[in-house]
Amino acid sequence: MQIASPGSGIASVAPPKGAPRVVERCRALVANPAFDLAITAVILINAAVLGLETFESVVAGYHGMFSVAYDVILAIYVVEILIRFTAAGWNVRTYVADKWNIFDFLVVAASFIPWLRQSALLLRLVRVLRIVRIVRFLPDLRVIMGAVGRSVPGVASLAVATALMVFLYGMLGWVLFANHDPEHYGNIGQAMLTMFVMLTLENLPDNIAMGQEVSQWTIVFFVSYAVTMSFLIFNLFIGIVLGSMEEARAVDRAQHETDDLLERLRSARAALEEAERELQRSHRDDRASSG
Repeated sequence: MQIASPGSGIASVAPPKGAPRVVERCRALVANPAFDLAITAVILINAAVLGLETFESVVAGYHGMFSVAYDVILAIYVVEILIRFTAAGWNVRTYVADKWNIFDFLVVAASFIPWLRQSALLLRLVRVLRIVRIVRFLPDLRVIMGAVGRSVPGVASLAVATALMVFLYGMLGWVLFANHDPEHYGNIGQAMLTMFVMLTLENLPDNIAMGQEVSQWTIVFFVSYAVTMSFLIFNLFIGIVLGSMEEARAVDRAQHETDDLLERLRSARAALEEAERELQRSHRDDRASSG
């Protein structure tokens, strides 16, 4: 029977017969909020060390200390992974059921790749990725990350539509202003870049003034672009993100309800097992007294 421990991120299974006490202790440790707080503190220390390493004066004075600090932090991460794997009953399928466990393992395991450790740039990138692990310990941030993932298909479709509109307006801009303003509209690439920057409305007044030198009717071109792209497209983008956020929150609420139900089932199972042991002891005592 599989029972999930709330907050542990694992769908636990019955502990192995060889070492049930170790598995149960690791499972209780992972479920303890203090464990998450301790790992969060280590991640923050890791971030602080990375930040200090950007100061040349600090690196010059304590260069050896940084290597020691990184090794100690890496050792703590390895121990954490071993604890979580043990809490999963040494079952790979159970361990990888939580995608954050997969991410943690890949980020930590990358630090042991020989050719990567020889590259200072790649090793620093891996160390920076370790900071991202803090997301798993912040529930609200996990919801936001889930919303970002769910919004990717809608945002991708909107991005394609936006690129198409930028291309169309870029072509019109090239036709209208290539001779008058070749610096910004001399070819389709420059025209599209100009229209892309105009999404922020930063260069809109300058472009309107330039267009009026050609014709007063060019105002229609720029106003229609501003209304269509800067207002309509951005509002659609916000709508997609908000919709994805609601879906992510609904999934998170359902997950918490499932965890609560499984916790009650686990408590009921423990109570039934205790009652069964009491009945067996009572039965043995009755047989002994009758004998």
